[in-house]
Amino acid sequence: MVHDDATVSRRVRALETELERRGIVDGGMLDDILDRLLAHSTPRQGARVIAHAWVDEAFRRRLLDDGNAAIAELGLSMSHGPAPQRLRVVENTERVHNVVVCTLCSCYPISLLGPSPSWYKSESYRSRVVRWPREVLAEFGLELSVKVEIRVWDASAETRYLVIPGRPVGTENATEDGLSALVTRAGMIGTAAV
Repeated sequence: MVHDDATVSRRVRALETELERRGIVDGGMLDDILDRLLAHSTPRQGARVIAHAWVDEAFRRRLLDDGNAAIAELGLSMSHGPAPQRLRVVENTERVHNVVVCTLCSCYPISLLGPSPSWYKSESYRSRVVRWPREVLAEFGLELSVKVEIRVWDASAETRYLVIPGRPVGTENATEDGLSALVTRAGMIGTAAV
C-alpha cells in the first residue's frame, strides 16, 4: 500500500495552525492532550479488550451493545479531548468480515490501538477500501471467500470503530493473557485475521 505521509503531515499542521489561530487551543494545550493520550495508548489495550470478549460472553455482548461502557469496566476510556468519541464495536463471524476506514481523514481509536499505521492514513487505503474492499484486503494478505460479506465501517470524529476478530481455532484452553498476545492491531482494524 503506497501512501504519502508528507501530505497528511501538511494537513495536520494546517489544522493545528487554524485551531491555534482561532483560539480554540494553543500549542501547549494540544501537546498536553497528545502526551496524555499517547502515554497509555497502545494496541495492547485493544488486545486486552478483545481477549476479554473472547473469554467472557456477557462482556462481549455488552461490548457490542455499548463499547464505551464496556471498556470502562476495564479501566479504559474514549474521553481524551474536549468531547468523548463513541466506540462502536463490530464482530467478525464466519459469514461477515468487518473492516474500518476513515474516508475523510484518519479517525481511529488511538487509546485502544495506539497511533494509527501510516497506511491507514493514506489516500490510497481510504479511497480504495470502500470501493474494492476484497481486493484491498487481499493486498494485505487476507483472502476471503466470496461467500463472506465484507462490511466497511467509516469512522468519524464522533464515532470510532473496533473489530472483534474471530477467535483463533485451537485456543479453547488459552488464558486471557495468552489470547491477548495473539491479537494484532491489523486484526482490530479488520485488515488481518488473528
